[in-house]
Amino acid sequence: MADAGTLHDAFVDELRDAYDAEKQLTKALPKLAKAARSPDLRAAFEAHLDETRGQIVRLEQIFANLGEKVRGKHCDGIAGIIEEGKAVMEEDFDEATMDACLIAAGQRAEHYEMAAYGTMVAWARAMGHAEAADLLQETLDEEKAADETLSSLAEDGINDEAASAAHPDEDEDDAEVAVPVRTAFQSTSAKSSQR
Repeated sequence: MADAGTLHDAFVDELRDAYDAEKQLTKALPKLAKAARSPDLRAAFEAHLDETRGQIVRLEQIFANLGEKVRGKHCDGIAGIIEEGKAVMEEDFDEATMDACLIAAGQRAEHYEMAAYGTMVAWARAMGHAEAADLLQETLDEEKAADETLSSLAEDGINDEAASAAHPDEDEDDAEVAVPVRTAFQSTSAKSSQR
């Protein structure tokens, strides 16, 4: 019977998956940047492309420090996210909606990467690979910052512009005011707190 794999084996497997994911993203990010209408969104994708190239170098350094061959393993997860992004770019959306959808596509990739890098940081620390953990943490921090940048762009105007294009006849003053609906739980909860 073959020896069972260890956490080290799983860690190296995750590193290879991340390496391939970053390589795939170096091809996808320029396409997102080109499709973006907003100069700020385009700049965010281009800046993250530069960071992604640095992330690849850090992964190569980790492989070398571990005495492992630099090799990727096809990352099906990021491939699927990239395919979804390509499908969005083929849609016939107005410019603001396209930018909002490009942000959503970018954030899907960022969240996938944050999950992967978070796991790798924890595993590296658990196994005493402090240098690898620090390098992976640097990448995780960049992924979080890229996600925050995309959120800011969306919240600072792109989503509102897309929403205005979706409902051009609605004036803010004419919009109906939402009336809070009391749920059964809230009603019961309010009665029990009065007792």
